[in-house]
Amino acid sequence: MMWNNPLATHTQWSSNISNKQAKQHVADQIAQRAKDGDVIGVGSGSTSFLALQTIADYVKEKGYKVTAIPTSQEVMITCATLGIPTTTLATAKPDWAFDGADEVDPNHHLIKGRGGAMFHEKLVIASSPENYILVDQSKFVNRLGEKFPVPIEVDQRALHLVETKLSTFPVEKVHLRQATAKDGPVITEAGNLILDAYFSSIDKNDEMRLAAIPGVIETGLFIEYNINVISV
Repeated sequence: MMWNNPLATHTQWSSNISNKQAKQHVADQIAQRAKDGDVIGVGSGSTSFLALQTIADYVKEKGYKVTAIPTSQEVMITCATLGIPTTTLATAKPDWAFDGADEVDPNHHLIKGRGGAMFHEKLVIASSPENYILVDQSKFVNRLGEKFPVPIEVDQRALHLVETKLSTFPVEKVHLRQATAKDGPVITEAGNLILDAYFSSIDKNDEMRLAAIPGVIETGLFIEYNINVISV
């Protein structure tokens, strides 16, 4: 027996989707890549949300069966609502994956993590032979850090150590990310905190340098990954 309550049968997004028409056009493009039997890594963000809905309609129309590897709890819930079965990296390797981005520079280096899921997103992207980053024109920048800070997922015990170590980077300010629908900071699915670091400049080695700080779980820098950018 299936649940028939509204939460189980209607997909939801947390806010109004900006540039929805352009994002839907990108979603329509990626849906055409789905093939019967595919295992698809599914990223977070509003464009990915639209793409997942479109893929669900497309595979239903074609009679295809696909499986998703979701990168966050909200993506897993959306997959359940849409009737797309899910699996994990522990039992399957993605045939391809799609995700969004907060910033894309001319070299197709990314900042991701506004949704707080950059650790699992990076695992999926690194595991997938084909990755598609879905963005509208508002996400393109001349340099990383131009519009958004770099999210850094941090073990709670290392919060002060990591902030102190960030003083050796070209960081102008650091904020502990606060939740909007609850009191206190954002807690990631792994039980960690997120520091948002505003960089005046970002070097291609900074992803590795940040990851070397004890207590840093992951960062929102995606530099020199195997990705294809799809935009309108």
